Amino acid sequence: MRITWSLCLHALKEVILLRSLFLQSLFFITAFILLSSLREMSMLSKDTVIENNSVAEGIKYQTTTGELRSVSASGKTTILYFFAPWCQICHASISNLQSVFENNAHIDVIAIALDFSSEKAVYNFISQHQLTFPVVFGTEQLKQQYAITAYPSYYVLDMNNKITARSLGYSTELGLYLRTLTL
Repeated sequence: MRITWSLCLHALKEVILLRSLFLQSLFFITAFILLSSLREMSMLSKDTVIENNSVAEGIKYQTTTGELRSVSASGKTTILYFFAPWCQICHASISNLQSVFENNAHIDVIAIALDFSSEKAVYNFISQHQLTFPVVFGTEQLKQQYAITAYPSYYVLDMNNKITARSLGYSTELGLYLRTLTL
């Protein structure tokens, strides 16, 4: 009889521990979602049309390949990825963005480098991650116009330059892809 009570007590302790871990996980996930939502409130709102709010009206920025490019969609869904070369989360997430670009011909990607100490730092970032999509040298004005307050920041634009999704921080390849789908 003592062995049975001992086993029951042990099982009860395990159930209590699992319940505690579940509740702690649930609390952490809820807090993370709420904090992310609060941080995203500082970004441009969904349904903002980029060309109609003078963010991208005909202004072109130099890319790392020497071309001039606007920071807007040009005929297909576009992910705008704002990053800083010193940002560790940017280093961790950029390969996911590269994969989305390589595996989805209907999605365009433009990365915008901000808060860089030198152009060399941007070139080193590109080289280190073997990026094949356009990277633009951003400006403080562009940072303010897109309301960038943290890195990385993402905007997804539809073909008409309307913001359909936005996000701050790390994102998986699947998360990036799902944001490009218009519902």
